[in-house]
Amino acid sequence: MPGLGVEGGRGCSSVVAVPTLGSGTPGAKQILPVVSRCSLCRELADAKWYLTTKEKFHEFLEAREQEKAPRETKKGEPDGGDLAGPGAKRIRLEDGQAEDGQTAKAEESQAQKKARGQNKGRPRVKPNRYEENRLCPSLVQESAAKCFFGDRCRFLHDVSRYLETKPADLGPTCVLFETFGKCPYGVTCRFAGAHLGPEGQNLVREELASQAPPPPVRNGLDKTLQQQLRKHEVCFERAEQVLQQLSKDQPPGPSPTPAVAAPGAQGAPGPGTGTPPSSPGQTCGALTDEDIVRLRPCEKKRLDINGKLYLAPLTTCGNLPFRRICKRFGADVTCGEMAVCTNLLQGQTSEWALLKRHPSEDLFGIQLEGAFPDALIKCAELLNRTVDVDFVDVNAGCPIDLIYKKGGGCALMNRSTKFRQIVCGMDQVLDVPVTVKLRTGVQERVNLAHRLLPDLRDWGAALVTLHGRSREQRFTRMADWQYIGQCAQAASPMPLFGNGDILSYEDANRAMQTGVAGVMIARGALLKPWLFTEIKEQRHWDISSSERLDILRDFTHYGLEHWGSDTRGVEKTRRFLLEWLSFLCRYVPVGLLERLPQRINERPPYYMGRDHLETLMASQNAADWIRISEMLLGPVPPKFAFLPKHKANSYK
Repeated sequence: MPGLGVEGGRGCSSVVAVPTLGSGTPGAKQILPVVSRCSLCRELADAKWYLTTKEKFHEFLEAREQEKAPRETKKGEPDGGDLAGPGAKRIRLEDGQAEDGQTAKAEESQAQKKARGQNKGRPRVKPNRYEENRLCPSLVQESAAKCFFGDRCRFLHDVSRYLETKPADLGPTCVLFETFGKCPYGVTCRFAGAHLGPEGQNLVREELASQAPPPPVRNGLDKTLQQQLRKHEVCFERAEQVLQQLSKDQPPGPSPTPAVAAPGAQGAPGPGTGTPPSSPGQTCGALTDEDIVRLRPCEKKRLDINGKLYLAPLTTCGNLPFRRICKRFGADVTCGEMAVCTNLLQGQTSEWALLKRHPSEDLFGIQLEGAFPDALIKCAELLNRTVDVDFVDVNAGCPIDLIYKKGGGCALMNRSTKFRQIVCGMDQVLDVPVTVKLRTGVQERVNLAHRLLPDLRDWGAALVTLHGRSREQRFTRMADWQYIGQCAQAASPMPLFGNGDILSYEDANRAMQTGVAGVMIARGALLKPWLFTEIKEQRHWDISSSERLDILRDFTHYGLEHWGSDTRGVEKTRRFLLEWLSFLCRYVPVGLLERLPQRINERPPYYMGRDHLETLMASQNAADWIRISEMLLGPVPPKFAFLPKHKANSYK
């Protein structure tokens, strides 16, 4: 591969990147013309080559690991080392060429066939299973006078017994204590030694605790609303009216919302029954026109994000701590992970957690997935009253079988009637713009997007994002930006954002030349979240391994703030960190590349970094990702095992 500094072979006239001999900066390189192999070897006899083999790569990491911190593990114990990757992935990582060309081709086709989709058989251990004895929340929250669960409580109430079985602290400092002056997790915190007194009391830093609290994370699920959703006590009067009009093939028209009823009325919260406690628009006092008269379409808030950098909604990895990292590096628009509307209507806590919004996210939207108009329109009406967002995105591009076979995701592109009802109905019940995310089509050579875009514009969509691949292609082909440019013309004057294969500012510049209103970045942000900075500053950033480790450290700090510093929160942070590391390992440092920029679908060979940490970060072995997590979050619990959610199918 012409990506790394490697000799060109006999008679080669290309250039190579090699370390400068005698320079004080490790890894500094110069470009030398290769005249002949022998002369180059004589000139660079003592130089350190970056390119290596798989065996030497892992031998180097294992030797350094044994020197730094030897750790004995029993043979066969699932500590993560035996689960370096699925079988298909290991086949794809094999080096060397087969003696028989047909055998090599057969193995390659077999590997490509197997290394698709998700590792559905991976080990799944809930973070709270790592604790044998869990302390009662009433004791953690310092309200020991009354237990929340009464006589039915199955948690531990003896603090001394809990401390005897509690694992050792993971570090000397607690992020929550250093940031806010008080750790709400008390003795259950895995860094409790930083804020526990001699008698086990939770210490407080008055100078920090007395300051004004930071703005809270928005869009949480209120307990009262959750109970009403589970008991089916929430009425959707406006959604029912819209659905009734759509069933008669009549365009839904604006109608006034009934006045606010008295608190505690049966069926609250619905249109006409007040605003739930968690609603950002909760008001009190006399009724005004804003309370009883709906906005006209011309008065609806407009979405003006042309030319801005849009972070795609990324399942699993696009969590709130990761979005904070991307915002810090220059992402303008962020979107929550895909949320299933039926789960939201059932009040599932895990699904509502995907809607949370950090105060730093100034332009934030949520993405909904569903297959039927009634569920999506009711969910849109519910969220219109309970969450604070700038837009709502309809997922019509999800390719996975679980969604597609139920009629959602990409399947909506072939169900034009349902698609129209969904977009029109959601546009009527929402006070914020509706956007749509599409693919080029379902089948590989049958494009559908250019036919749907004029209809989406007429149905009320404020913006459309187009991923330049079909469902069948997944990531086995490059994104078709020529077709995206044609669709941008077909969608005009509605703005269209393009998505696919952007990993450098050159890629973003070429994408903008197709006529799109902006670019959405997905995998590129996972491989290098500083891509937003590179695009805005129009440069390549040769980021060091220590800087990359600082980014991971900030992610763990944000994760501990978001998920907690107890065992459950730490292991949840670790799991999402490991999922992210399965993408980060594909990044090749700029200083090692012979040809810029790196392409997102090119698989780099094994190489040695400019220091041990850079080499460790380039490893595609899950055991090495676990070592990186232990640098930041301490040792993993016993019987810990990890496999990434997605298999390695992001290369040609």
